Amino acid sequence: MSVARTTEISATSTKGFEDAINEGVARAAATLRNLRGAWIKEQEVTINGDKIAEYKVHMLVTFVLDE
Repeated sequence: MSVARTTEISATSTKGFEDAINEGVARAAATLRNLRGAWIKEQEVTINGDKIAEYKVHMLVTFVLDE
């Protein structure tokens, strides 16, 4: 039997949503073991003037706890 935990994280990028997701997963993988999945809960942008300055994602990351 395994037990999993879900934690919410946010990640940003100036390139796009996909890059923000990749940055968030990479950072989670550097700290957490046994990652199993991620669910993108929200996406938002920061606008500076008339252009998008930053992309942000809020995601739930699931990982299996050690025995």
